[in-house]
Amino acid sequence: MPELPEVAAIADYVDGRAAGLPIRRVDVASLAVLKTADPPYSALAGRIVESVSRIGKYLVMRTLPGPDDDAAAEPLVVLVIHLSRAGWLRWSDQLSQTPPRPGGKGPIALRVHCGLPGEGFDVTEAGTQKRLAVWIVRDVGEVERIATLGPDVLAMGRDEFGAILAGSSGRIKNVLTDQRTVAGVGNAYSDEILHTAKLSPFASAKTLDDAQVDILYDTIRSVLTDAISRLEGQEVARLKSEKRTGLRVHARTGLPCPVCGDTIREVAFTDRSFQYCPTCQTGGKVLADRRMSRLLK
Repeated sequence: MPELPEVAAIADYVDGRAAGLPIRRVDVASLAVLKTADPPYSALAGRIVESVSRIGKYLVMRTLPGPDDDAAAEPLVVLVIHLSRAGWLRWSDQLSQTPPRPGGKGPIALRVHCGLPGEGFDVTEAGTQKRLAVWIVRDVGEVERIATLGPDVLAMGRDEFGAILAGSSGRIKNVLTDQRTVAGVGNAYSDEILHTAKLSPFASAKTLDDAQVDILYDTIRSVLTDAISRLEGQEVARLKSEKRTGLRVHARTGLPCPVCGDTIREVAFTDRSFQYCPTCQTGGKVLADRRMSRLLK
């Protein structure tokens, strides 16, 4: 799943190519991805891309009236995209001018033509679990999922972060990935953050002492800003592979920990898993699969 660093890199890449350009046409290949109907997706045609940015793990493209719009045109129309688990964005200078077939079996869900003919991007989704979501709104606050987001994980001060943890009864892994609590961190980077901070994924958030909170706060910022710096300026097509090269524990089950050499272990759920190092994070204990709800001694 694209997380804060990848979404930030995608937003920066597309902003650098689309800002100031007109949207010529929007093709929708999967009506199921559209979560709003007013304004219609056709309202984007003829508008000018003002900026592309992120809120949490959401891509936000703000558009202004075009030169041919009348005085009654919406002052702001916003395209919001959540890539979810298997979504991605592909920028191209050679987009087909033939609209993708609605309901087709291909991965393309949405195509946005902006700039010169051939320029623009496809929003795609792989796999069978269709969770990609697109909203077209007049204000980002109309997107309920954004309205209920917690504070951005990189915008919080240390005291605010400490207060959030003190008021959370959940395990720290779940707290970091709950977008209603803090926004931006997902499964992969929470694994990296907790490994670097030497914290068990099962540690209770509210029981962390001040020193542990300090370390965790600083680690979040260093891991995410390092990832952003590494991904900045990369072609969108290379972001996935570049992300993988920077991961030390996530998706590395069975490989040696790069810090201590212990075997990286996994806890599996029905549709996801996370990884950790017993020596670095749990005092040598191997965490059982969550489905067993216990620790193996």
